[in-house]
Amino acid sequence: MTTWVFEGTVLPSGDTARLTFGPDPAGEQLPGRYAVPGLVDSHCHLTMAPGANGPVLRGADYAGERLDELAGAGVGAVRDVGGNRDVTLQLARTADDGRPLVLAAGRFLAPDGCYFPQAYEPVAPEDLLAAVEAEIADGATWLKLVGDFPEVGPDGPIRGSKVSPSYDVELVAAMVELAHARNARVAAHVNTDHVSELIRVGIDSVEHGTALTERDLQALGARGGAWTPTLCASVGPSPDETPERKARREERSAYLASILPLADRYGVRVLTGSDVVGTVAGEIDLLVKHGLTVEQALTAASTGAQDFLGLTGAGNLVTYDADPREHPGVLARPAAVVLNGRRIG
Repeated sequence: MTTWVFEGTVLPSGDTARLTFGPDPAGEQLPGRYAVPGLVDSHCHLTMAPGANGPVLRGADYAGERLDELAGAGVGAVRDVGGNRDVTLQLARTADDGRPLVLAAGRFLAPDGCYFPQAYEPVAPEDLLAAVEAEIADGATWLKLVGDFPEVGPDGPIRGSKVSPSYDVELVAAMVELAHARNARVAAHVNTDHVSELIRVGIDSVEHGTALTERDLQALGARGGAWTPTLCASVGPSPDETPERKARREERSAYLASILPLADRYGVRVLTGSDVVGTVAGEIDLLVKHGLTVEQALTAASTGAQDFLGLTGAGNLVTYDADPREHPGVLARPAAVVLNGRRIG
Protein backbone atom coordinates (compact mmCIF):
# COMPACT_ATOMS: atom_id res chain seq x y z
CA MET A 1 0.00 0.00 0.00
CA THR A 2 1.43 3.35 -1.07
CA THR A 3 1.72 6.01 1.61
CA TRP A 4 0.57 9.44 0.43
CA VAL A 5 1.72 12.73 1.91
CA PHE A 6 0.16 16.18 1.60
CA GLU A 7 2.05 19.35 2.44
CA GLY A 8 0.29 22.66 2.11
CA THR A 9 -2.70 24.70 3.25
CA VAL A 10 -5.70 22.90 4.74
CA LEU A 11 -9.02 24.70 4.40
CA PRO A 12 -11.28 26.08 5.67
CA SER A 13 -9.00 26.82 8.64
CA GLY A 14 -6.11 27.94 6.42
CA ASP A 15 -3.54 26.11 8.56
CA THR A 16 -0.33 24.82 7.04
CA ALA A 17 0.06 21.09 7.64
CA ARG A 18 1.80 17.88 6.64
CA LEU A 19 -0.66 14.97 6.48
CA THR A 20 0.32 11.34 5.97
CA PHE A 21 -1.96 8.55 4.75
CA GLY A 22 -0.24 5.20 5.26
CA PRO A 23 2.54 3.61 7.34
CA ASP A 24 5.60 5.21 5.68
CA PRO A 25 6.41 8.65 7.14
CA ALA A 26 8.22 9.62 3.94
CA GLY A 27 5.65 8.46 1.43
CA GLU A 28 4.81 9.83 -1.99
CA GLN A 29 3.78 13.44 -2.46
CA LEU A 30 0.16 14.20 -3.38
CA PRO A 31 -0.35 16.81 -6.10
CA GLY A 32 -1.96 20.08 -5.07
CA ARG A 33 -0.98 22.72 -2.51
CA TYR A 34 -4.45 23.32 -1.02
CA ALA A 35 -6.76 20.75 0.54
CA VAL A 36 -10.08 20.17 2.28
CA PRO A 37 -10.53 17.20 4.67
CA GLY A 38 -13.21 15.55 2.59
CA LEU A 39 -16.40 17.10 1.20
CA VAL A 40 -19.88 16.22 2.46
CA ASP A 41 -23.05 16.04 0.36
CA SER A 42 -25.68 16.64 3.04
CA HIS A 43 -28.75 16.48 0.80
CA CYS A 44 -28.35 13.73 -1.75
CA HIS A 45 -30.70 11.23 -3.38
CA LEU A 46 -28.59 8.28 -4.49
CA THR A 47 -31.50 6.38 -6.01
CA MET A 48 -33.42 9.22 -7.65
CA ALA A 49 -33.09 10.19 -11.30
CA PRO A 50 -34.82 12.93 -13.30
CA GLY A 51 -37.96 11.76 -15.08
CA ALA A 52 -40.47 13.28 -17.49
CA ASN A 53 -42.87 14.25 -14.69
CA GLY A 54 -40.49 14.53 -11.75
CA PRO A 55 -37.92 12.22 -10.20
CA VAL A 56 -38.17 8.43 -10.39
CA LEU A 57 -36.60 5.78 -8.17
CA ARG A 58 -33.70 3.63 -9.37
CA GLY A 59 -31.86 0.62 -7.93
CA ALA A 60 -28.51 -0.43 -6.52
CA ASP A 61 -26.55 -0.10 -9.77
CA TYR A 62 -27.60 3.51 -10.19
CA ALA A 63 -26.74 4.29 -6.57
CA GLY A 64 -23.32 2.69 -7.02
CA GLU A 65 -22.60 4.84 -10.05
CA ARG A 66 -23.62 7.94 -8.12
CA LEU A 67 -21.36 7.03 -5.19
CA ASP A 68 -18.41 6.47 -7.51
CA GLU A 69 -19.06 9.84 -9.14
CA LEU A 70 -19.26 11.55 -5.75
CA ALA A 71 -16.06 9.88 -4.57
CA GLY A 72 -14.21 11.12 -7.65
CA ALA A 73 -15.34 14.66 -6.84
CA GLY A 74 -13.85 14.43 -3.34
CA VAL A 75 -17.03 13.66 -1.40
CA GLY A 76 -16.23 11.48 1.60
CA ALA A 77 -19.70 11.31 3.17
CA VAL A 78 -23.28 11.47 1.94
CA ARG A 79 -26.54 12.05 3.80
CA ASP A 80 -29.18 10.42 1.62
CA VAL A 81 -32.46 12.15 2.44
CA GLY A 82 -34.98 9.89 0.78
CA GLY A 83 -35.27 7.30 -1.93
CA ASN A 84 -35.30 3.56 -2.47
CA ARG A 85 -35.03 2.41 1.14
CA ASP A 86 -34.02 -1.15 0.20
CA VAL A 87 -30.90 0.27 -1.42
CA THR A 88 -30.00 3.27 0.73
CA LEU A 89 -30.44 1.60 4.12
CA GLN A 90 -28.34 -1.33 2.94
CA LEU A 91 -25.61 1.12 1.87
CA ALA A 92 -25.79 2.74 5.29
CA ARG A 93 -25.34 -0.63 6.99
CA THR A 94 -22.43 -1.69 4.77
CA ALA A 95 -19.06 0.04 4.94
CA ASP A 96 -17.07 0.27 1.68
CA ASP A 97 -13.60 1.82 1.85
CA GLY A 98 -13.74 2.71 -1.83
CA ARG A 99 -16.90 4.80 -1.55
CA PRO A 100 -18.24 7.66 0.58
CA LEU A 101 -19.80 6.88 3.94
CA VAL A 102 -23.61 6.85 3.67
CA LEU A 103 -26.05 8.13 6.28
CA ALA A 104 -29.56 7.27 5.14
CA ALA A 105 -33.10 8.36 5.92
CA GLY A 106 -34.74 5.52 4.02
CA ARG A 107 -38.14 6.30 2.51
CA PHE A 108 -39.88 9.63 2.08
CA LEU A 109 -42.50 10.21 4.76
CA ALA A 110 -45.49 11.81 3.07
CA PRO A 111 -49.18 10.95 2.74
CA ASP A 112 -50.96 10.23 -0.53
CA GLY A 113 -50.84 13.12 -3.00
CA CYS A 114 -48.06 14.97 -1.18
CA TYR A 115 -44.94 14.10 -3.15
CA PHE A 116 -43.70 13.06 -6.61
CA PRO A 117 -45.90 10.03 -7.42
CA GLN A 118 -43.11 7.90 -8.93
CA ALA A 119 -40.66 8.51 -6.09
CA TYR A 120 -42.39 7.21 -2.95
CA GLU A 121 -44.94 4.97 -1.30
CA PRO A 122 -47.47 7.09 0.62
CA VAL A 123 -47.60 6.93 4.42
CA ALA A 124 -51.06 7.62 5.86
CA PRO A 125 -51.16 9.80 8.97
CA GLU A 126 -52.25 6.89 11.15
CA ASP A 127 -49.23 4.90 9.92
CA LEU A 128 -46.58 7.60 10.33
CA LEU A 129 -45.21 6.62 13.74
CA ALA A 130 -45.03 2.93 12.77
CA ALA A 131 -43.16 3.92 9.60
CA VAL A 132 -40.69 5.90 11.69
CA GLU A 133 -40.09 2.86 13.91
CA ALA A 134 -39.56 0.66 10.84
CA GLU A 135 -37.01 2.99 9.23
CA ILE A 136 -34.99 3.31 12.42
CA ALA A 137 -35.12 -0.46 13.01
CA ASP A 138 -33.61 -0.94 9.54
CA GLY A 139 -30.74 1.45 10.16
CA ALA A 140 -32.01 4.96 9.40
CA THR A 141 -30.20 7.60 11.45
CA TRP A 142 -32.19 10.35 9.77
CA LEU A 143 -35.86 10.56 8.78
CA LYS A 144 -37.08 12.53 5.79
CA LEU A 145 -40.34 14.34 6.37
CA VAL A 146 -42.05 15.99 3.42
CA GLY A 147 -43.35 18.93 5.40
CA ASP A 148 -45.33 20.61 2.63
CA PHE A 149 -46.00 20.09 -1.07
CA PRO A 150 -48.08 21.48 -3.96
CA GLU A 151 -51.23 19.80 -5.22
CA VAL A 152 -50.47 16.71 -7.29
CA GLY A 153 -52.19 15.64 -10.50
CA PRO A 154 -51.77 12.61 -12.80
CA ASP A 155 -48.54 14.08 -14.21
CA GLY A 156 -47.04 15.19 -10.90
CA PRO A 157 -47.07 18.49 -8.99
CA ILE A 158 -49.38 21.13 -10.43
CA ARG A 159 -47.42 24.30 -11.06
CA GLY A 160 -48.84 27.33 -9.30
CA SER A 161 -51.10 25.28 -7.02
CA LYS A 162 -51.37 25.86 -3.29
CA VAL A 163 -48.56 24.36 -1.19
CA SER A 164 -50.03 22.79 1.95
CA PRO A 165 -48.71 21.00 5.05
CA SER A 166 -48.51 17.24 4.62
CA TYR A 167 -49.30 16.20 8.19
CA ASP A 168 -50.92 17.86 11.20
CA VAL A 169 -48.22 19.64 13.18
CA GLU A 170 -49.05 17.79 16.40
CA LEU A 171 -48.49 14.48 14.62
CA VAL A 172 -45.14 15.81 13.42
CA ALA A 173 -44.33 16.74 17.02
CA ALA A 174 -45.00 13.13 18.05
CA MET A 175 -42.85 11.90 15.17
CA VAL A 176 -39.94 14.13 16.20
CA GLU A 177 -40.25 13.06 19.83
CA LEU A 178 -40.19 9.38 18.79
CA ALA A 179 -37.20 9.89 16.48
CA HIS A 180 -35.19 11.66 19.15
CA ALA A 181 -36.02 8.95 21.67
CA ARG A 182 -34.55 6.43 19.21
CA ASN A 183 -31.39 8.54 18.60
CA ALA A 184 -32.47 9.55 15.10
CA ARG A 185 -32.96 13.04 13.68
CA VAL A 186 -35.49 14.61 11.34
CA ALA A 187 -34.82 16.49 8.09
CA ALA A 188 -37.84 18.32 6.69
CA HIS A 189 -38.55 19.36 3.10
CA VAL A 190 -40.41 22.66 3.51
CA ASN A 191 -40.86 25.70 1.26
CA THR A 192 -43.61 27.71 2.97
CA ASP A 193 -44.04 29.57 6.24
CA HIS A 194 -45.08 26.21 7.71
CA VAL A 195 -41.36 25.97 8.45
CA SER A 196 -41.94 28.03 11.60
CA GLU A 197 -44.24 25.36 13.05
CA LEU A 198 -41.87 22.55 12.11
CA ILE A 199 -38.98 24.32 13.81
CA ARG A 200 -41.18 24.87 16.88
CA VAL A 201 -41.84 21.13 17.23
CA GLY A 202 -38.18 20.24 16.94
CA ILE A 203 -37.06 19.25 13.43
CA ASP A 204 -33.28 19.07 13.20
CA SER A 205 -32.61 20.35 9.70
CA VAL A 206 -34.55 22.41 7.19
CA GLU A 207 -34.25 21.22 3.59
CA HIS A 208 -34.72 23.89 0.88
CA GLY A 209 -36.36 26.39 3.28
CA THR A 210 -37.09 29.08 0.72
CA ALA A 211 -39.52 30.83 3.12
CA LEU A 212 -37.27 30.92 6.18
CA THR A 213 -37.31 34.22 8.07
CA GLU A 214 -34.82 35.83 10.42
CA ARG A 215 -36.99 34.76 13.37
CA ASP A 216 -36.98 31.16 12.08
CA LEU A 217 -33.19 31.20 11.88
CA GLN A 218 -32.99 32.51 15.42
CA ALA A 219 -35.21 29.67 16.69
CA LEU A 220 -33.41 27.01 14.66
CA GLY A 221 -29.98 28.21 15.69
CA ALA A 222 -30.90 28.37 19.37
CA ARG A 223 -30.91 24.57 19.48
CA GLY A 224 -28.13 23.89 17.00
CA GLY A 225 -30.24 23.14 13.93
CA ALA A 226 -29.12 23.11 10.30
CA TRP A 227 -30.30 24.41 6.95
CA THR A 228 -29.52 22.83 3.58
CA PRO A 229 -30.64 25.44 1.02
CA THR A 230 -30.04 23.22 -2.07
CA LEU A 231 -29.68 26.34 -4.19
CA CYS A 232 -28.97 24.17 -7.21
CA ALA A 233 -32.61 23.04 -7.04
CA SER A 234 -34.16 26.24 -5.68
CA VAL A 235 -32.67 28.87 -7.99
CA GLY A 236 -31.32 26.89 -10.94
CA PRO A 237 -32.96 27.64 -14.32
CA SER A 238 -34.94 24.97 -16.16
CA PRO A 239 -34.90 24.39 -19.95
CA ASP A 240 -38.61 25.18 -20.43
CA GLU A 241 -38.65 28.25 -18.18
CA THR A 242 -41.31 30.86 -18.95
CA PRO A 243 -40.75 34.58 -18.29
CA GLU A 244 -43.09 34.34 -15.29
CA ARG A 245 -41.21 31.39 -13.78
CA LYS A 246 -37.90 33.14 -14.41
CA ALA A 247 -39.14 36.21 -12.54
CA ARG A 248 -40.26 34.07 -9.58
CA ARG A 249 -36.93 32.25 -9.55
CA GLU A 250 -34.99 35.50 -9.57
CA GLU A 251 -37.16 36.86 -6.76
CA ARG A 252 -36.50 33.69 -4.76
CA SER A 253 -32.77 34.00 -5.42
CA ALA A 254 -32.73 37.61 -4.21
CA TYR A 255 -34.60 36.68 -1.03
CA LEU A 256 -32.25 33.81 -0.24
CA ALA A 257 -29.27 36.11 -0.80
CA SER A 258 -30.73 38.44 1.83
CA ILE A 259 -31.39 35.74 4.44
CA LEU A 260 -28.49 33.30 4.04
CA PRO A 261 -25.84 35.59 5.57
CA LEU A 262 -27.94 35.74 8.76
CA ALA A 263 -27.63 32.00 9.40
CA ASP A 264 -24.15 32.27 10.87
CA ARG A 265 -25.21 35.14 13.13
CA TYR A 266 -27.83 32.91 14.78
CA GLY A 267 -25.76 29.74 14.93
CA VAL A 268 -27.54 27.83 12.18
CA ARG A 269 -25.31 25.26 10.51
CA VAL A 270 -25.55 25.77 6.74
CA LEU A 271 -24.94 22.55 4.75
CA THR A 272 -24.30 21.83 1.09
CA GLY A 273 -26.53 19.46 -0.85
CA SER A 274 -26.61 18.40 -4.49
CA ASP A 275 -30.23 17.15 -4.42
CA VAL A 276 -30.90 15.44 -7.80
CA VAL A 277 -29.57 18.15 -10.09
CA GLY A 278 -26.35 19.66 -8.70
CA THR A 279 -22.88 19.06 -7.26
CA VAL A 280 -21.19 20.02 -4.01
CA ALA A 281 -18.71 22.21 -5.88
CA GLY A 282 -21.56 23.94 -7.66
CA GLU A 283 -23.43 24.44 -4.40
CA ILE A 284 -20.39 26.07 -2.79
CA ASP A 285 -20.24 28.50 -5.69
CA LEU A 286 -23.96 29.30 -5.32
CA LEU A 287 -23.64 29.83 -1.57
CA VAL A 288 -20.91 32.40 -2.21
CA LYS A 289 -23.04 34.10 -4.85
CA HIS A 290 -25.87 34.26 -2.29
CA GLY A 291 -23.96 36.02 0.45
CA LEU A 292 -21.69 33.58 2.26
CA THR A 293 -17.94 34.08 2.39
CA VAL A 294 -15.84 31.45 0.63
CA GLU A 295 -14.66 30.22 4.04
CA GLN A 296 -18.26 29.84 5.25
CA ALA A 297 -19.24 27.95 2.11
CA LEU A 298 -16.23 25.63 2.39
CA THR A 299 -17.12 25.00 6.04
CA ALA A 300 -20.68 24.14 5.00
CA ALA A 301 -19.28 21.56 2.60
CA SER A 302 -16.66 20.04 4.90
CA THR A 303 -15.81 20.48 8.58
CA GLY A 304 -19.12 22.13 9.51
CA ALA A 305 -21.14 19.33 7.97
CA GLN A 306 -18.88 16.70 9.52
CA ASP A 307 -19.37 18.23 12.94
CA PHE A 308 -23.16 18.47 12.58
CA LEU A 309 -23.48 14.90 11.29
CA GLY A 310 -21.16 13.43 13.91
CA LEU A 311 -18.34 12.58 11.51
CA THR A 312 -14.61 13.19 11.78
CA GLY A 313 -13.43 13.34 8.19
CA ALA A 314 -10.48 11.15 9.22
CA GLY A 315 -8.74 9.49 6.30
CA ASN A 316 -10.32 11.78 3.70
CA LEU A 317 -8.68 14.57 1.73
CA VAL A 318 -9.28 16.36 -1.54
CA THR A 319 -6.52 18.56 -2.94
CA TYR A 320 -6.45 21.41 -5.45
CA ASP A 321 -3.73 23.11 -7.47
CA ALA A 322 -5.05 26.62 -6.77
CA ASP A 323 -6.53 28.26 -3.69
CA PRO A 324 -10.35 27.75 -3.72
CA ARG A 325 -10.75 30.93 -1.69
CA GLU A 326 -9.45 32.90 -4.65
CA HIS A 327 -10.46 30.55 -7.46
CA PRO A 328 -13.71 28.75 -6.42
CA GLY A 329 -13.97 27.11 -9.85
CA VAL A 330 -11.03 24.86 -8.94
CA LEU A 331 -13.35 22.91 -6.60
CA ALA A 332 -14.75 21.14 -9.64
CA ARG A 333 -11.24 19.96 -10.62
CA PRO A 334 -9.56 18.09 -7.74
CA ALA A 335 -5.84 17.42 -8.09
CA ALA A 336 -6.13 14.30 -5.91
CA VAL A 337 -8.70 12.49 -3.78
CA VAL A 338 -7.91 10.36 -0.73
CA LEU A 339 -10.81 8.35 0.61
CA ASN A 340 -10.57 6.27 3.78
CA GLY A 341 -6.79 6.56 3.67
CA ARG A 342 -6.40 5.41 0.05
CA ARG A 343 -5.84 7.57 -3.00
CA ILE A 344 -8.63 6.99 -5.50
CA GLY A 345 -8.11 9.92 -7.82
